[in-house]
Amino acid sequence: MAIDRGIWIALHPRSDHRVLAHAVDLEDTADFSLEAMQNTNEGWAEYLKGVAWSLQEAGYTLQGWEGVIVGDVPRGAGLSSSAALELATARAFSVVSMLPWNPAEMAQLCQRAENDWVGVRCGIMDQMISAAGQADHALLIDCRSLETRPVSMPSDIVVVVMDTASRRGLVDSAYNERREQCEVAARFLGVPTLRDVSVAEFEARARVLENEVGRVIRRRARHVVTENTRTLLAVEALERGNLREMGCLMDASHASLREDFEVSSAELDAMVACAREDDACYGARMTGAGFGGCAIALVQADAARTFSAQVATCYREATDMDPNILICQAAQGAEVVVGSRSVL
Repeated sequence: MAIDRGIWIALHPRSDHRVLAHAVDLEDTADFSLEAMQNTNEGWAEYLKGVAWSLQEAGYTLQGWEGVIVGDVPRGAGLSSSAALELATARAFSVVSMLPWNPAEMAQLCQRAENDWVGVRCGIMDQMISAAGQADHALLIDCRSLETRPVSMPSDIVVVVMDTASRRGLVDSAYNERREQCEVAARFLGVPTLRDVSVAEFEARARVLENEVGRVIRRRARHVVTENTRTLLAVEALERGNLREMGCLMDASHASLREDFEVSSAELDAMVACAREDDACYGARMTGAGFGGCAIALVQADAARTFSAQVATCYREATDMDPNILICQAAQGAEVVVGSRSVL
């Protein structure tokens, strides 16, 4: 689901092909020409340039713009701040250049920007939810066809995002390694991707897989195969309003991420354990690429503030670190706000 935290770009078009964008939070400015695109490894600015490059490679003619960027998505926390910036940038270009807005296409182009310009081999999921998220709904995404299915979120629950305040600098390389390991497993099993393997099929060949390509590859594959099944079961649980079942699936997901995919951390495990101690919590798991960042919990709405305070205290006692707890609702994906608003 897209959460009610985001990145905003306030902008106006230019009459030339220059982009001038000031990031308020970073106190830094990106300044580049659409006619002379170069990757200079300038950090956050490369996401803007990458999106512009990807759009132009797809045949779109872009107009320049200038503006300011501000956001409240914690950076490096596993909440897809890079995808939020990419889709906000794509939306900005679509407005000033009068481009058609197709969420799935724009998500793919932003994914290409991150894959081929920034150099992170991310999947499509983060970009898709930033592009196509719907208020008050989770979104089931078929990452092959890019078909989506909105799933209503019960009004009496919230998703609490629990930032561990821990960061790891090797997330991108670890993600790429996990992806390569899964590709090895898929090739051995004779399928395009591991989504084409059922749990029963995997279990029938698990021992041979381990013997031929190793125990680590088997564990990585088991996580993906079982996580796909858990995702589909989660849709059914939400549609039936069975929040206990949904919570159990989240708990099982975290265990799989910790033990089979090995992308959790001591801080994430401590946060999840603290969340599960509270009776208002249905379930909890890490989110994002792992090794630090955030966990999420499904929580009774009327108890969310008390839950947040108790989890913060528990985590602080366990780790001697101060967490950042966000109570979130499912929100709309990338959209345009026209006109002016006063913010007090």
